[in-house]
Amino acid sequence: MLQKITSFLKNNYDELIFQTIVTVLLFLVYSYNQENANYYTQSNITAIPYKIPFFLNYAIGAWLISYVLLPKLYVKKDILFFTIGLIIIEGVVIIVDEFILEKIYFPTTRGTYFPGVIPTLIETQPVIITIILFKFVWNFHKKQREVKQLKNLVKDSELQFLKSQINPHFLFNNLNNLYSHAIENSPKTPSIIIELSSVLRYMLYDCKENYVSLEKEISHLKNFTELYKLQIEHRGNIQFKTDTFENSKLKIAPLILMVFIENAFKHSTSNQSDNIHITINVKTSEQGVLKFSCKNNYIVSNKKSNLESGIGLENVKKRLMLLYPKKHDLNIEMTNNIYKVELSINLKQDR
Repeated sequence: MLQKITSFLKNNYDELIFQTIVTVLLFLVYSYNQENANYYTQSNITAIPYKIPFFLNYAIGAWLISYVLLPKLYVKKDILFFTIGLIIIEGVVIIVDEFILEKIYFPTTRGTYFPGVIPTLIETQPVIITIILFKFVWNFHKKQREVKQLKNLVKDSELQFLKSQINPHFLFNNLNNLYSHAIENSPKTPSIIIELSSVLRYMLYDCKENYVSLEKEISHLKNFTELYKLQIEHRGNIQFKTDTFENSKLKIAPLILMVFIENAFKHSTSNQSDNIHITINVKTSEQGVLKFSCKNNYIVSNKKSNLESGIGLENVKKRLMLLYPKKHDLNIEMTNNIYKVELSINLKQDR
C-alpha cells in the first residue's frame, strides 16, 4: 500500500503541486466570501477555524468526484453507477454540512434549521464545481502534452523510416553502375569504389543525428558528385559551385540535397549517352538562408513522367515538410529539356 502511494505521488507530482496551489487560492476566496455572510458573522467564534472544516468537506467531495467517479465510472461510460455515486457524495456533503458542522459551529443560528436541498446545493456547489473544473483544465493540459509527445514520436519515427529508404535507394543505383564498370574492366572501378566508400562512411556514421554540420554536408555532396563524374567520364560537363557565408554553426538535415543531385545524374544519363550538362550551386547568406539549385538537361521520351516520381523525390518532399514546415521553398521546373530544382531553407530559424 505504501509503495502504491509513493508511486502515485511520484507520477503525479506536478498535478499535486498544481492542485495544492489551486486549493489554497480557492480557500482564500471562500474565506473572503464567508466574511460577508450574515449568519456566520453573527457567531462569536473565531473566523478561520470554522472555514477550514466547511471548505474541506466541499473539497473532499470534489476530489472524490474528480479522482474516483470521473476516471473510474464516467470515462468508462458507466453512467448509472456514476449518477448513483454522484448523488451519494453530494448527499454526504450536505449531511456533513447541515447536520454536523452547522450544529457544531452555529448551534444558535444556522444549526437550528435545515434550509432545504436546493439552497444547500447552491451554497456548496461553487467550491465543488470549481475544483472539478480545474481538474478538467489539468487533464486537458496533460492530454495536450501527450498529443504533442505522440506527434513528436510519430514525426521521429517517420523521419527514421524515410532516412532508412535513402541508403537502399542509393546503393541500388550505384552498385548497378559499379557492376557495369567491373564487367568492362574499367580502370575507373577502383576510384569509384573509393568514392563510394567515402560517401557510405558519411551516410552510415555522420548522419545518425537529425542535423549535421552544413560544412560536412557540402563536403559530402562534392564527394557524391565526384562519384558520378567518374562514371560519366568525358560524356558531359559537370559543375559544382559553392558560395557559402562563413558560419560554422549552421546545420542541416542530412541527405536532403543529395537526392536532387542523384536524380539529376540519373535523368541525364537515362536517355542520352553524351552532351550531359549538370550544374549544381550551393549558397548561404549571412542570415543563414541556404539556396540550392540543381539543373540538368534531358531528352524527352516516354519516360518523362519518371522525372517527377520515384522514392527519392517523394522522400525528400516529406522530409522537408516534417523538418522545415513553412521554412522552405521548393520549386521544380521542366522547360526546354531542362530539369531545374531550386530550394531555399532558413537554417537559422528555430525548429
